Amino acid sequence: MTDRYTRTLTPAPLPGGEGFKHAAIIVRRESTRAPHDWPVSMHPVLQQVYAARGVACPDETGHRLAGLLPPDALGGLECATGLLANAIDGDARILIAGDFDCDGATGCAVGVRGLRMLGARNVGYVVPDRAVHGYGLTPALVATLQPAPDLIVTVDNGIASLAGVAAAKARGSKVIVTDHHLPGPALPGADAIVNPNAAGDGFASKNLCGVGVMFYLLLALRARLGKRDAVDLAPLLDLVALGTVADLVPLDHNNRALVEAGLRRIRAGRACAGIASLFEVAGRDVRNATASDLGFAIGPRINAAGRLEDMSIGVECLLADDAAHARGLAAVLNDINAQRRDLQTSMVEQALVGLVDLPAGDAVGVSLFDPGWHHGVVGLVAAKVKERLHRPVVAFAPAGEDDVLRGSARSVPGFHVRDALAEVDARCPGLIERFGGHAMAAGLSLRLAHYARFAQTFDAVVRERIAPESLQAVLASDGELAPRDFVLDLARQLRLAGPWGQGFPAPLFDNVFECVDCRPMGSTGAHRRLQLRDPRDGRVHDAVWFNTDGDVSAGVPQRFAYELMVNDWQGRESLRLLVRHVEPA
Repeated sequence: MTDRYTRTLTPAPLPGGEGFKHAAIIVRRESTRAPHDWPVSMHPVLQQVYAARGVACPDETGHRLAGLLPPDALGGLECATGLLANAIDGDARILIAGDFDCDGATGCAVGVRGLRMLGARNVGYVVPDRAVHGYGLTPALVATLQPAPDLIVTVDNGIASLAGVAAAKARGSKVIVTDHHLPGPALPGADAIVNPNAAGDGFASKNLCGVGVMFYLLLALRARLGKRDAVDLAPLLDLVALGTVADLVPLDHNNRALVEAGLRRIRAGRACAGIASLFEVAGRDVRNATASDLGFAIGPRINAAGRLEDMSIGVECLLADDAAHARGLAAVLNDINAQRRDLQTSMVEQALVGLVDLPAGDAVGVSLFDPGWHHGVVGLVAAKVKERLHRPVVAFAPAGEDDVLRGSARSVPGFHVRDALAEVDARCPGLIERFGGHAMAAGLSLRLAHYARFAQTFDAVVRERIAPESLQAVLASDGELAPRDFVLDLARQLRLAGPWGQGFPAPLFDNVFECVDCRPMGSTGAHRRLQLRDPRDGRVHDAVWFNTDGDVSAGVPQRFAYELMVNDWQGRESLRLLVRHVEPA
């Protein structure tokens, strides 16, 4: 591993015409050895990787559940568990009100399964239809609940559902809001609110996602009911892991413990039937399950149902106990995901064609709209365009009702997009009908007549608030690998050393190689299979580069940013480099 080097970050303008893809640069992470002794069996490169991510001692790599933060400091649990205990004791009708993404779906499944494990005999769930009801516990969704449930427990939503909570209360339902999104200036009039991001909440980790908050509620309820020794909630951890990874919340130590515990169950063949079936249709091996599998193979198949169809398909898959039933639902989700991919590809291509005509330097805060786009996929379009331009992006599509547009925002590191929307709302009251979200992602709705003004105001806010360095795409590298480090054993250790994800990124290295062969890979031709020669020892390494639109010049030394991977093909393992970026040496 080499020492750190730095670069002056000069953000490039947004050029028009061909080749407008925003250039990234490689910047090395700080390379500081941890002060403690590491196990002899742990490769020195992995020790350096851990140290660069703030892991100070070997004990922090175990991710054991015994080290989980206790639920005591999470606000609202005393009241919420009291309501649930009374509901269970009185055989009241409990309804989990979820969201139409993977976090909401897994949160629903954890809530239903967990409450049944703790003695609830009358518990069900409801998930809004994105086009019909909108996001969260809305009055429109509440009106469909016949008869009104005795107790509604939201998961992954509710903190912004002022009108929906009021409508539920007016119908005689008690309401517990469990959420992790940032609260607005006013809180809903719920009977209890459990949200680590609520003002003044003392819970040490603010990075729990919706399913994580639900799991903590169940831990507290189990303790209140005196069932700590009688009820094991560990069977829910595969669902908690899936929702946590899919929602892209930072994997701090607490979340890594939850995710790793879930992955251990999956690898041991103890996943619920739905997750096992999703691994099967995705062609992934549960025995080698990683967070990457959850984020890029399983999560998208659940999310696709909420984007294009009905998220209840995803929830039912996760609640299924019969393997054959779960396989059937997983197959349906797989088909919906294929439709989602085709639609996403088409919409992204349309968006990029429109961007070609933008003059240089325009639209630091980018807004996109097409009347033919599907509102369930605009978040993916915003994400892809954001990756392309490295600027905050908001993509809109018709919501399917009157002239309302539904938008989805994606941001770059260092720029809080939800706060930017709040500033737009403050400058132009009434322009945005509703909004909410996180630093990196947010959602909103507005009228078509207000789109042009929104685009102008959003761009102005971004220009004023964004730091110049945030407009430069940076790949943080863990440095060069020595020739001796290109071994299968290190790749295996890196694969299982995570879980890697948001806020705890997978190890990325950079070396100078000469490409000796580059050819198209796959039916679409969008991928490349490479042969890379290390000029230091002459060895040639197999490599792949996914979703690239160019070839690599042969025989020219270039700097490659890559992950060291285990290629498992027909039961045989080999070393492979997964290329992420190429730049001049």
